[in-house]
Amino acid sequence: MKDVRHPVDAADRDPSLDIGIDHAEKGEASSSEQELGYGDPDYLKKVKIATRKVDIRVIPILGALYSISGIDRTNLANARVAGMDVDLGFNQGDRYSIALLVFFITYFIFEIPSNIILRKLPAHRYLSFLAFAWGICIMCAGFAQNWIPIVIIRLLVGFFEAGFFPGCVYLISSWYERYQVHQRIAWFYAFNTVAGGFGNTLAYGLIQMEGVGGVRGWRWIFIIEGLITIVLAFLGYILIVPFPDQVSQSRKPFLSEDQVQLITDRLNRDRGDTTFDPITWSKIKFCLLKWEIWVFALLFMSCGVCIYAMAYFQQIIIKSFGYSVSETFLLSTPPAIASVPFAIFCSWLADKYHTRAPIVIVQAIVCLVGLLLVRYAQGTGPRYFGLFLGKMGCNAALSTVLAWQANNIRGQSTRAIASAMQVMFGAIGGIYASTVFMEKELPHYTSGIWAAVATQFYMILASIGMSLYYMKRNKQANRGERILEGLPEFRYTI
Repeated sequence: MKDVRHPVDAADRDPSLDIGIDHAEKGEASSSEQELGYGDPDYLKKVKIATRKVDIRVIPILGALYSISGIDRTNLANARVAGMDVDLGFNQGDRYSIALLVFFITYFIFEIPSNIILRKLPAHRYLSFLAFAWGICIMCAGFAQNWIPIVIIRLLVGFFEAGFFPGCVYLISSWYERYQVHQRIAWFYAFNTVAGGFGNTLAYGLIQMEGVGGVRGWRWIFIIEGLITIVLAFLGYILIVPFPDQVSQSRKPFLSEDQVQLITDRLNRDRGDTTFDPITWSKIKFCLLKWEIWVFALLFMSCGVCIYAMAYFQQIIIKSFGYSVSETFLLSTPPAIASVPFAIFCSWLADKYHTRAPIVIVQAIVCLVGLLLVRYAQGTGPRYFGLFLGKMGCNAALSTVLAWQANNIRGQSTRAIASAMQVMFGAIGGIYASTVFMEKELPHYTSGIWAAVATQFYMILASIGMSLYYMKRNKQANRGERILEGLPEFRYTI
């Protein structure tokens, strides 16, 4: 068949790919691969060793810091159940919903600016600073005397946490090939899920400090968890790694020059975008005009709605079953823990078969069924089981949606902007959940449940639509009618 190489369509052309694309567009293998080949045992052993080093240095510390950020972000629910509600007047009107809501305002606004700053400063300094700053804020919440300081603190925590999650996703996706990244994001997020589950148990333990030093138990939740964050921030300063193109300039490179080159060669062969290109207004405009980015952002928002709904209202729902405060905290942990193996299995399956959309659809259905059980099932057991399914579906879907977008974009600046924009819409999901789960509908939250169910229907329909679109584009590329994302060998992941 005649090879017709049409110019890249304007809709496909990313200005961030203008740098360092010649080698990739020629389809040339790296020197290492030309000499050794993918099937050479010695070469594969070197790849495995280098990848394991990256796994050990990238995932645990970022996962630990993000896990404590998740606890810090959602500990308001634990403090409320433990007595803050009455002490600070959060049981009046919609004050609790306001405190939840304001966090997402600053969280939304500062996502993209933070990712721009991340590439201008060493990653270990910037990300650890963010953690240190929100840790101080959380600790200060333990000394609030009325509800207004809590609202101000939540605004500040949103400001500092805004850049951390998209920064982590950007850093992780920069180190791995397209069909390695889902499992790494799943493991990274698993730290948060497990910590979030045990965070409820930790909160219960801290409540037992009631009266120590004349301080209420719910105040100790903020004080101790803030201190834990500060300690982890110092560890982050020591352990967080730079981007691949910055390793040779780092203080103590954790990879040899040969290992860095090995990983860079494989990344270039996989997607050809390891060269950093500065973020400019034209590139930001390109991302904002790329409609697929908005679809992925809304997919992430849909995940966020259910994740935040579970985080902020799960304890209240469980307590409404008739359990004591201590039983409520203890019963809040198992659903979170159970969601981890499901998420890891989904990520393994998705990477193994190079697919994303079918996995997202299954996860959305699991979450949807769980939500409906929580609202309409008869008896405590089935409703509690609904929390398990809801947690499993939404927690697993988060890493799948992140990986799906990461697989289908190229260019360092595009990756920075797109990942920040995607997580920005997670903040909208938090706002959505904070407002649709209304105090007056406690404990059934009928409007909130159906509003969350609607987001899962969107995930199903959007995944089907994106799959059909990507299948069409891939077929056009196979016929030589189109070049995808500026690289002839590139194909979209479905």
